[in-house]
Amino acid sequence: MMIRGATRMTRTVMGHMGPRYFSTAILRNDAGTGVMTGAAGFMHGVPVNPSEKALVTWVRHIPVMGSRSASTMALNDKQHDKKVENGGTAASGGGDGGDEKSVVSYWGVPPSKVTKEDGTEWKWNCFRPWETYKADLTIDLTKHHAPTTFLDKFAYWTVKALRYPTDIFFQRRYGCRAMMLETVAAVPGMVGGMLLHCKSLRRFEQSGGWIKALLEEAENERMHLMTFMEVAKPNWYERALVFAVQGVFFNAYFVTYLVSPKLAHRIVGYLEEEAIHSYTEFLKELDKGNIENVPAPAIAIDYWRLPKDSTLRDVVVVVRADEAHHRDVNHFASDIHYQGQQLKDSPAPIGYH
Repeated sequence: MMIRGATRMTRTVMGHMGPRYFSTAILRNDAGTGVMTGAAGFMHGVPVNPSEKALVTWVRHIPVMGSRSASTMALNDKQHDKKVENGGTAASGGGDGGDEKSVVSYWGVPPSKVTKEDGTEWKWNCFRPWETYKADLTIDLTKHHAPTTFLDKFAYWTVKALRYPTDIFFQRRYGCRAMMLETVAAVPGMVGGMLLHCKSLRRFEQSGGWIKALLEEAENERMHLMTFMEVAKPNWYERALVFAVQGVFFNAYFVTYLVSPKLAHRIVGYLEEEAIHSYTEFLKELDKGNIENVPAPAIAIDYWRLPKDSTLRDVVVVVRADEAHHRDVNHFASDIHYQGQQLKDSPAPIGYH
């Protein structure tokens, strides 16, 4: 309402001032001097008195911004009036499974229209068809990095110590356990990628692709969370726990990565080993019938290119495979540092899910 009122006020003022200062009909010369006065002198930058001199300055500097602002407000008015005439906001196809309101951009940014291979409309805005993949289920799930050095043992027992309170809190509620696990697992890749990004900027050097690899890991873990959110609905206290755990873990991992990247990556490697164990137990409960094997969420079917009749068990299998790949990447990154090299010295495993 304030914007529309300002627009009407601007139009009214310009309507009164226009004939005085912008009309070509008001042209007069000062007799005997040939100097234009009034509107003609004003428009040509030759004011005849102090008040018109002040207006010259205003006209020269303000209208550039004023016209842009006025045009933007006018466009908003037109869009609002159009919506009112149509009886509300128009809905367009697409979105994350719900109705998406159409947005008209003054800057001319067109909404992207993406389709599947069969020509049907792609309904997910959080990822695109070219970001989907088929999980590699042939990966060795039993691989384990035996801790030998002091830092390895510190990382290993730190992760083991963190497992005990998790087992006590969630017990056999593996759906909620997986959801909580992914809220933490998506942090290290983002922190590591962010710090490598800043390091690359400071040192004017490339990263060997590791920034992209770590951010891919973070995004993949986040998609795990988006999937399990469709299966397990968190309670209010579980949401509060996510705030607390994520806040502590983010800052702790941030400091750890600054002090010792090889320790930070080793910790994540062992965390992923524990994740593999947790998802294996999840599968056992599904096979025993203790957890209902419900149909797979639609977002999981599209993200992992699963068959349409896939179930929750199929989702857990591909998520476990992802965790095994993340285990390999982080142990590999830690080994690079242990050998006295930088991550940029070895090509990053981009696209290694």
